[in-house]
Amino acid sequence: MSKAFIIGLSGPKLTDAERDFIRAERPWGFILFRRNIETPAQVAALTAEARHVLGEPDAPILVDQEGGRVQRFRPPHWPLYPAGAAFGQLHDIDPALGLRAARLSARLIADDLTQVGVNVDCLPLADVPIPGANDVIGDRAYGAEPTKVAAIARAVTEGLEQGGILPILKHIPGHGRAMADSHLSLPTVDTPKNELERVDFAAFKPLADLPMAMTAHVVFSAIDPAHPATTSATMIERVIRGLIGFQGLLMSDDVGMHALAGSFAERTRGLLAAGCDMVLHCSGVMDEMRAIARETPELSGKPLARAKAALASRKAPTKPFDRMAAREELDELIGRLGAPSA
Repeated sequence: MSKAFIIGLSGPKLTDAERDFIRAERPWGFILFRRNIETPAQVAALTAEARHVLGEPDAPILVDQEGGRVQRFRPPHWPLYPAGAAFGQLHDIDPALGLRAARLSARLIADDLTQVGVNVDCLPLADVPIPGANDVIGDRAYGAEPTKVAAIARAVTEGLEQGGILPILKHIPGHGRAMADSHLSLPTVDTPKNELERVDFAAFKPLADLPMAMTAHVVFSAIDPAHPATTSATMIERVIRGLIGFQGLLMSDDVGMHALAGSFAERTRGLLAAGCDMVLHCSGVMDEMRAIARETPELSGKPLARAKAALASRKAPTKPFDRMAAREELDELIGRLGAPSA
């Protein structure tokens, strides 16, 4: 039985220590970063070995492949893709074209990922940025109006799913108002609850049926002034599960980010106690992983049911995909903005 955590790996190949750790602690899945990626053949070998060592041929392997500045797979072996804001700008010209471009880009990304054994993308975003917010979201967002953001996020989801990739909705219940980068410090949002419901939470509501979501390490002082959403039972129960209505697998954002306080053991206990189903740890640092593993239970109950349902929702690509034609169409659509497509 797997434990309720996802780990990063230290490099382009598994180490002996990682093999021993995976066999002993049985993480649910893995997440890749630039340090793990060299060539298509190398990534395919890494994903295959990670699954073999775990003994789970369909284990989830995640990556952040959004396009724009958040893109782990990059040239010379993989193409670049537009940042999310491009789809929003095209949507302002013609909504149907904006949605078409978002769906095409995600379908192309899915094709890249399936070829190397990745089956989960940390996408789409439903964060709604405001003027003056920290640029950690910035042009990754699809726009500043929740209905438009949700529509584009749905199109991205469709493109991923058509290509056999599971989506992860982020950063629930919203990172767009943060005035700090949660990788570096803990952001606090002091916006009144009714405004959060009208804008930030509203962008996530139409996406509540997605199989997985990732939390925001952000304090919403109007609801829980003491804890970021990741470790707040109030935020998870009342907002994420309640107001937004998300019932899928809820994972933390990276537990190693500086927004969270305490030891890795304390962070792990805190987010699981608050209602997160899954701990995400990205650095690949073995001592940190061991501390997390000691505090992480085997998947059971509702978290296990949600994890199984998420994996079961993944469908293989159902029809032939003309990659060249899709890329040409995407480039033509983004070209209407008067800017290159990546």
